[in-house]
Amino acid sequence: LSLTPMVSTKLLRQEKSHTWIFRKTEPFFVGMNEWYRRNLETFLKNRRFALVILVVSIGLIGLLWFSIPGEMAPLEDRSQITINTSAMEGATYEYMLAYVDDLAVLVEDKVPERISYTTMVRGGTFANIRINLVTPDERSRSQQEIADQLSVDVRSKTKARAFVQQQSTFGQRRMGMPVQYVLQATDIEKLREVIPPFMNKVNESEILQMADVNLKFTKPELRIHINREKAITLGVSTQNIGQTLQLALSGQRFGYFFMNGKQYQILGELARENRNKPLDLKSLYVRSNKGEMIQFDNLVTLSEETAPPQLYRYNRFVAATVSAGLVPGNTISEGIEEMDRIADEVLDDSFRTALAGDSKDYTESSSSLMFAFMLALILIFLVLAAQFESFKDPFIVMMTVPLALTGALIFMWYFNVTMNIFSQIGLIMLIGLVSKNGILLVEFANQRKAAGLNKVDAIKSAAASRFRPILMTSLATIFGLLPLALGLGEGAQSRVAMGITVVGGMVFSTFLTLFVVPAIYTYISSEPKNNDDETKTAVA
Repeated sequence: LSLTPMVSTKLLRQEKSHTWIFRKTEPFFVGMNEWYRRNLETFLKNRRFALVILVVSIGLIGLLWFSIPGEMAPLEDRSQITINTSAMEGATYEYMLAYVDDLAVLVEDKVPERISYTTMVRGGTFANIRINLVTPDERSRSQQEIADQLSVDVRSKTKARAFVQQQSTFGQRRMGMPVQYVLQATDIEKLREVIPPFMNKVNESEILQMADVNLKFTKPELRIHINREKAITLGVSTQNIGQTLQLALSGQRFGYFFMNGKQYQILGELARENRNKPLDLKSLYVRSNKGEMIQFDNLVTLSEETAPPQLYRYNRFVAATVSAGLVPGNTISEGIEEMDRIADEVLDDSFRTALAGDSKDYTESSSSLMFAFMLALILIFLVLAAQFESFKDPFIVMMTVPLALTGALIFMWYFNVTMNIFSQIGLIMLIGLVSKNGILLVEFANQRKAAGLNKVDAIKSAAASRFRPILMTSLATIFGLLPLALGLGEGAQSRVAMGITVVGGMVFSTFLTLFVVPAIYTYISSEPKNNDDETKTAVA
């Protein structure tokens, strides 16, 4: 609005004769303009087809919107893969180290594209291998293909569980599974009952793979049940029983002693050989209130059970998080839908469910898309209403939006582009880009009406005169976005979604806008005041 007019005064000059390029190309553009004018007149004679096009577009939007799978963001090839492993409770450091060494041999054999790999064993049950790959242009396989092959290969190593994972685009250092489903219950026993059948269903799913749950009942536990009636009869309190067990097993500090100038702790505990077996507890004695020594065998019974090493809570409920990967070809939205289906089959009304990790991020971003989309429509409508000083003209302009959305969704469906944050940004961008074409037509038609033409002649004249500017701006936008749509260079997976969405919307809407908007204009726009009584515009 400022720089372009100023530069034009310096660079543009009136030519006495046209260049040879102009003379060669002008007949083509004139013919194209004439072709458009003739077809527009024919279309306006059957303008009811514009309403059919709009209805079909809205129907396709509803159909494709819910059929296109969604995810937070497409995985980028970052040349890094991680193999996370977990073993049963009680596994030793040496056991996990040997297992990781086996996996390292497999990596050396199956991943020639590696630059390096590092192994790390954490405690006795967890370990991981981080593999750094050469850049994408130096290898024939993509990161996804390497990860898929590794997922198959690690299944042959059965000493522990191994999961091949890739870092999510927005996950930063988070390396969790893409689908994380939280089961919430009022008590731990209800979770203990439903987790096995729930995990069986997840493992049988054709959408989910490598499923695991963080709440595992694998920790050995010895429970001591006190016969209270017998204890009262023998004059032994539960407090004395508890204190005796604490002194025998906990290694409680009683005090300190000094020897050779050094301070040592005094710890009370049974010798290891006297507490190795559960039955050793029954040989302990406790003093009654009469001073008699009563053997534990007369007071308690023992039972061996399992318990979770750690308890988890979510929203004040006892919780367990089921994590799962996705079978190639499926997205996070399909994974969440599969989890919901399994939950409906297995869980009763006393359970609650929630999402965590990437699944939670995805649902939150998806829920905010519709709000952002509607807000963009409202803001554009209000700005146009202020500019045109009318509510009719902005409504005509907004008819370009469903046409653009239809084109974008058709291209996304055809090219297998998911509904992710990048394609969502592209959809919001389309609202502003395609509204521009409608504004050009409506504004110029209003000027023609102000000059005395009726609304049909005004929109015909405006469309014919604005045809070339609309094509120029639309083609400039489409060709400018082609590098994004073609996905050249590293990190192209994210850019492709936005490029295909915008290019598809622009191609589809540019063609239809040139016919649909003029037809809608003849329906909604009013005749100029000085032409109210004229009947020149007999339109079928």
